[in-house]
Amino acid sequence: MFQMLRYLVQRLLGMIPLLLGITLISFVVIHLAPGEPTGLMAEFNPKITKEARERLRAYYGLDKPLHVQYLLWLKRIVTLDLGRSFSPDQRPVSEKILERLPITLTINLLSMLLILGVAVPIGVYCATHRGSLGDKGLTVFVFVGYATPSFWLALLLMMLFGVKLGWLPISGIRSLVGYETMGPLQKLLDISRHLVLPVFVSAFGGLAGLSRYMRSSLLDVLGQEYIMVARAKGLPERTVIYKHALQNALLPVITILGLSVPGLIGGSVIFETIVSIPGMGQLFFYSVMARDYPVVMGMVVIGAVLTLLGNLLADIAYAIADPRIRVG
Repeated sequence: MFQMLRYLVQRLLGMIPLLLGITLISFVVIHLAPGEPTGLMAEFNPKITKEARERLRAYYGLDKPLHVQYLLWLKRIVTLDLGRSFSPDQRPVSEKILERLPITLTINLLSMLLILGVAVPIGVYCATHRGSLGDKGLTVFVFVGYATPSFWLALLLMMLFGVKLGWLPISGIRSLVGYETMGPLQKLLDISRHLVLPVFVSAFGGLAGLSRYMRSSLLDVLGQEYIMVARAKGLPERTVIYKHALQNALLPVITILGLSVPGLIGGSVIFETIVSIPGMGQLFFYSVMARDYPVVMGMVVIGAVLTLLGNLLADIAYAIADPRIRVG
């Protein structure tokens, strides 16, 4: 227990310089992109003077050197102050993010549960039926999943299930008309119907990839000597696979699942914009287009923290699954 606690403290402390490096690179890259918030404001007001534009740059702190801007931003972050948005509403960045964070987290958590719940059985089936017709068919499915762009899949599913069949809503997180008059169960069903498409689109690529990792890992474990010994003792094949082989085969899958967190968060930018989900992905897209630096950096920090925590949870799960790691 003490060793595990010590390991967690070391990992958490090691995240600090890594997080600083991520924010520094992101801050520089964002400011190197052409255009500024003041430039966009001037485009909507052609009568704005050069002096007024300079006053706007000074108001937002854009007239200072880049390293000074970063240090000022970092000073606010240390006090958990993400600043205020450059948008006309001037709302606190933390307030704008907290409004949308639960939606994105819900979609990503449901996607990961779907990936884990479907990919593991598919991988186990393919490994235990190697070379069969089902294995070959699922292999084709996997390659299609790898090759299908998420935005194209989202558009196809919207046209099929939303426009032609009318089974599912194609935008938003809830119905715009009549939602407030629904009962609790009706509201839950309404939100669930709206979540079906984004969750499936978010999980599709990861599901295909993780199932192949599961298949490969289980095939490798099934070739180990202790599996041969278990079979030689006359143990049922189901016991050999699910009690002896599956636990060890899950170790690399857990690592891959933790590393897939950044992809899920990054992918939300695409499908949330297409499906009009009011989550962090949509906010990030609009903020980048508007050069809203405080919101973009705030979301970079949130995304980096979630990614690092996802990797840490994967390592913890790895240690839980493998007693040898806990002893080490």
